[in-house]
Amino acid sequence: MESKPKIKSRREFLGDAAGLGLLGTLGAGYLISSCSSQRERYEAPVLADSAPDGPLLKAGLVGCGGRGTGAAINFLNAGPNLQVTALGDIFQDRLDRCRNSLKEQRDVDIPDQNCFVGFDAYRRVIDSGVDVVILATPPHFRPMQFEAAVQARKHAFIEKPCAVDPVGARSIMATGRMAEAAGLSVVSGTQLRHARDHIECFNQVKNGAIGDLISGNALRLGGKLWHVNRQAGWCDMEYMLRDWVNWNWLSGDHITEMFVHQIDLLNWFFEKFPTEAIAFGGRHRRLTGDQYDFISVDYAFDDKRKYQGMHRQIDGCHNFSGVVIYGTKGYTNCQNAIYDWNHNLIWEYEYLADPEGRRTRRLPVTREDQSHINLVTAIRTNNPVNEATTMASSSLIAVMGRESAYTGQLVTWDEMMNSNLRLGPTEYQWGPVNIPAVFPVPGTSPA
Repeated sequence: MESKPKIKSRREFLGDAAGLGLLGTLGAGYLISSCSSQRERYEAPVLADSAPDGPLLKAGLVGCGGRGTGAAINFLNAGPNLQVTALGDIFQDRLDRCRNSLKEQRDVDIPDQNCFVGFDAYRRVIDSGVDVVILATPPHFRPMQFEAAVQARKHAFIEKPCAVDPVGARSIMATGRMAEAAGLSVVSGTQLRHARDHIECFNQVKNGAIGDLISGNALRLGGKLWHVNRQAGWCDMEYMLRDWVNWNWLSGDHITEMFVHQIDLLNWFFEKFPTEAIAFGGRHRRLTGDQYDFISVDYAFDDKRKYQGMHRQIDGCHNFSGVVIYGTKGYTNCQNAIYDWNHNLIWEYEYLADPEGRRTRRLPVTREDQSHINLVTAIRTNNPVNEATTMASSSLIAVMGRESAYTGQLVTWDEMMNSNLRLGPTEYQWGPVNIPAVFPVPGTSPA
């Protein structure tokens, strides 16, 4: 009987890495920038469970919804001598909920004078004496907020996606170069790049575990996310901002707002970005807004290799999420398992066991906390990390797929890099917003 290949252990593949050093802090940005076309032995960075101690770092949160509140707690979890000292949001009630959550969960008191409400709240947070700005507003606002943070010489954590249109994505790229020149660190909410299981899986693929990469496939099929019904007394602007995840100008459609994780994962493993997209999509049951509830995209690289992505948000359907990359010697789920073409498991990530010794999927540190550990470590070791370009590129790839689905046309990276498409109003004030709740029809809109 033919014996199955040995499943190699984490230590056998990772090797004995000595110390943390800068290599362990870089995570996402390092993994892209260090790649070469030649097959050389690659060692995944060894990540710290906590950032090193150092002078007090104060963070200000801009965008006090659920993800923003979570990001503030992730920052506090990252290591010693960290504080969240300022909050900003467009809505008082959201700021109050965040403020109460920080008090209840981490005994953090934010003084009244450091709580800011309104369209200019982000500027007042930046000017409040913080060292780090956490940007977690609806993605439309990210480019101008990031630019303001960097101009004020603040380090930044930027939630995904970083933009909803080509103009915004290019703005992030330009501001990222400003941040690099100023020696600032920028970490993105594309958290899979900071997950230890995904990083070690990348390590195996980078070192040839599945041979040369051929193609990939990603699915994120789930139910409706959420929506908010319009209330009496709300103007257009308030309604859209409270229902932001359903409006293209605020969220970039769900392919940009949610599926960017899978797009970014595939871009990372292939170590390049697609150059064109052809897509289709539609809308069957979405209750509010002006965007689709399903999109399927075929992305192609300049060397004609491809990956395909499908994203759906419709209740009552079969749900499944997963990514697979196929190579000449096998395939992987890009997270914790690699198989040969006889479907034998040849590598798997070793998760922590529970107290009774049962296998779990627990990481030593959550990927959300790890993102902030990497940011704080980079700041305190004076070894800046900058994920702005990869974050902006993956966001733009998502936009490229969306625009192909909306128009029914083939859309290219070069077109996106030269497009003047900018979504949303140019001035932000309470009142009417001239963006009707009309979703695109392919074949009738210009490419």
